[in-house]
Amino acid sequence: MSLNKKVLIVDDEEDILRLLKTVFIKEGIENVYTAATAADGFSQFQEIEPDIVILDIMLPDGEGYEVCKKIRSISNVPILFLSAKAEEIDKILGLAIGGDDYITKPFSPKEVAYRIKAQLRRADYQQVEEKADPIIKIGPFELDEQRVELRKNGEMIELKPKELGLITLFLKHPNQIISKENLYDKVWGEDFFGFDNTVMVHVRRLREKIEEEPSNPKYLITVKGLGYKLVVKDE
Repeated sequence: MSLNKKVLIVDDEEDILRLLKTVFIKEGIENVYTAATAADGFSQFQEIEPDIVILDIMLPDGEGYEVCKKIRSISNVPILFLSAKAEEIDKILGLAIGGDDYITKPFSPKEVAYRIKAQLRRADYQQVEEKADPIIKIGPFELDEQRVELRKNGEMIELKPKELGLITLFLKHPNQIISKENLYDKVWGEDFFGFDNTVMVHVRRLREKIEEEPSNPKYLITVKGLGYKLVVKDE
């Protein structure tokens, strides 16, 4: 499987650059860039904006530590040190200045590839987490998924777990019809198999908490023969 990620390797040993590039491509990491000096490494970093960097410590024109510091001043991209320096103090220093991993020479090229994939997965997950907004604000409703709290016009509404599951699903799909089968599947986590009354009871209880007139709902309406819909304006 091909990974659409860019990897920059900074090392002054040509054999290592060639070996790692060959192994990475076999492992599906196809966009591999190389540099043999600290200056060229940082220059390429700025130009190609890689998703991950493999950095040797001892380079002809300086130390990889300095390159790491420069990268860290402008980016949180994962950095793996690859070095013949195997002393514990070297590893501690590498991680302390912003490295995410430290691999000593000699090494297994395949292991390096797997470590790269692990770092890329972790970085992708963190990006998703950072982008995800735990607070949904639609109409008069505000749902804080982290605190598991629902407010309507600023007033807290106490909900039971299934009621919370229902309103969360409705708020994530406002003004869309959701069938009873889909509600049961998503909230109860089971196949529907005619649990029609269960859904109806919980929807009624939810209406009693979010509607001014539960018997004449303004927000959570029934769409006959199709399901339910949360009618709101995104304010």
